[in-house]
This record gives sequence, C-alpha cells and structure tokens, in this order.
Amino acid sequence: MIIGVPREIFPGERRVALVPGVLPNLAKAGLQVVVEAGAGVEAGYPDADYAAKGAKLVSDRAEVFRSADIVTQILCHGSNDKTGKADVPYFKNGQALVGFLRPLGSLETIQEIAAKGVISFSVELMPRTTRAQSMDALSSMGTICGYKAVILAADKLPRIFPMLTTAAGTITPGRVLVIGAGVAGLQAIATARRLGAVASAYDLRPAAKEQVQSLGGRFVELPIEAKDAQDARGYARAQDESFYQRQRELLGKAVADSDVVISAAVIPGKKPPVLVTKEMVASMAPGSVIVDLASERGGNCELTRPGEIVVEHGVTIIGWLNLASTVPYHASQMYAKNISSFLLHLVKDNKLQLNLEDEIVRDTLLTRGGEVVNARVREFFGLPALAGEAKEVAKS
Repeated sequence: MIIGVPREIFPGERRVALVPGVLPNLAKAGLQVVVEAGAGVEAGYPDADYAAKGAKLVSDRAEVFRSADIVTQILCHGSNDKTGKADVPYFKNGQALVGFLRPLGSLETIQEIAAKGVISFSVELMPRTTRAQSMDALSSMGTICGYKAVILAADKLPRIFPMLTTAAGTITPGRVLVIGAGVAGLQAIATARRLGAVASAYDLRPAAKEQVQSLGGRFVELPIEAKDAQDARGYARAQDESFYQRQRELLGKAVADSDVVISAAVIPGKKPPVLVTKEMVASMAPGSVIVDLASERGGNCELTRPGEIVVEHGVTIIGWLNLASTVPYHASQMYAKNISSFLLHLVKDNKLQLNLEDEIVRDTLLTRGGEVVNARVREFFGLPALAGEAKEVAKS
C-alpha cells in the first residue's frame, strides 16, 4: 500500500504531513511512501532525508495522487479554503484521504470530496480517549499554538516577563491572563510561567481549575455558572448570550489588570464567543498585548482582525492565522507521529480496515462511497440519518 505526501499548498503553509523519522515504522508495516519533491524543505526536512529513509521522491504533484492509496495532508480541501480545490481533480474513487478537513465548516466542500468517491478521515474528529491519544493531531497543533502565542506576546510587549532584582531596582513580573484553558490555553500558561510571568486563567468548565493550578497558574473564578459546561468529548459547550454578557462584565477587571491576554475559547462548529469587548481593550494599559487564537473563526476579541496585527487604544492585538505553521519543524514532527500512528491503526495486512465498531475509525470517517457518512457531521448539518446509522447508535 502506498502513502502519498503532497506538498502543502495553503498560502504560507510550511509544515509537511510526514517527516523522515516516521518512515521506518511505516515501512515495517509494509507501507511505501511517495513524497512530492520539496514537500518538507520549508519545515527543515530536505528531500535527501526522505530518500535516505526509503521514500520515493516525485516532482509531479499529480503523480503523488495517482500512485497513492492513501493521501496524507495537513490542510486538505476543506480546511484549505484558499487553494485546496486545486487538488479535487486529482482525487480518485476508493482513495483514502487523511488530514484536517474542517468537517463542521462547509457542507458543500465535504460533498465535493464525497462525490469523488474518496474515503476521507478528518483528524479533527479524533476521539479524546486514551486509545486515540497518540493520534490526536488537534491537541498537538493546539500545543504549538499555545506556546507560540506567548512568544509572540513577549516579543511585542514593551515589558519583560520575569521578576528581576537588579542594581536599578526590582522589576515586577508580567501578568498574563489566558481565557480558555484547553490544550492551547494550558500550554500558554506553562510557557508564560517558564518565562517568569504570573499566569492566571479562566474557563467556564469547572474541571479546568485543577489543570490550571497544576501548572502554577491562578484560576479566575467568576460568580456565574454555565449550564452543561462541557460535552462528552471535553469541549466547552456554547452558552446563551445572557451568559456571555454577564461573563464579559465579570472578566473586565481581570483583563484590565493584565499585561497580556491570550484568548483560546473555541467551540467546535460555532462562531467563537466575544469575550473581550472594545471597552475592555480600552481599559488595558498602553503597550498591553492580546493574542487571539480564535481569530480564524472571527475571534474572541471584538477588535481582532483575522490575519492581521492591529493597535487599538494603545493595545496590540495579534490575530495571526495558522500559528502552528510558524513552528514548522516540531509541528510537522508532532503531526507526523500522530498521523503515522493513525495509519498503522487503519492499515492491517496491507489493507484499509474500516471496522465501524472501532470508535477511532467510526468517529473520524467522514466520507465513503459518495456519501458524507459521519453521524455527528450529518446531524450538525441537518442531514437525515443513513440506513444502518440507527443500528450503530443502538450498539453504542
């Protein structure tokens, strides 16, 4: 069975889906790898390294798709809304596609993939279980984003993070507030602490308190309680507007007292809630920094401009997109380990195993046989259940 690794074509994307280090394990399982020439160069993985590990290098992108039984990408058509459609003519019936597909984004895009007969697996839908932990690419990229958000903030802040006692007096530590203590938020707390800042965090999920405190952060508790704060997968649930309004009122002082605010409150399939208003931005000290990790979907800050850095009321607001791509070497390494683990789970005896009783396969399988087959995605878009879906629900 042949695994194809095309070069990423999203503008500015520097990552690569598989790195040379994972190829020996794939080879042991009987998997051959075909890589588009130059695919790993920007991430720090030259063609010679792939060739040394047994990969076949081809210069023609179409040849990668033509020869591959399984195509592995980072931003597939779906998550790549700029140039991803260019790959659709290369898809072939029965071919598998593994990568970020933004399954709760555009139904039309998913149906375009389905119409080509592609068996696609969306890594965003990977279950948050112990069995699937080694395959959780979403968490890996969240870790990278949380780290880089703090580095960006430290670079833009006209203060330093750590407390220093010097001949010129004592410098007080920087104050970092993280809103949304998921994977990215927790990594932001850890990174801010390593740099010597005082870190605090808020999350509407009570379960996040212990995680924040375990990293040395202070948990900001507000006298407001969310209804059904998290879903079965551990993600925060969307709340009504009255909750968010009260939340903003109570968060105001914490934001005003912070030198840096990193917002990472994202709800799958929903527009991120506005948690930092323009009035809250105006209350911050001049020179303060906001890094909005939810900017791709509109942002948690009212003044965020996706893809840009702006200064409003003397506060620098960073709305950069695709932050993981700015740390391409390790982002690619982590992603490749996740994807290679997933591939080894999917392929046994040189055949693709589509065992729908396996939750890893069932939850990530997005399209098959010309249909959008994922039950969660069909429900999200209001599509009728497929025949047999009711039986699967009954079994589970």
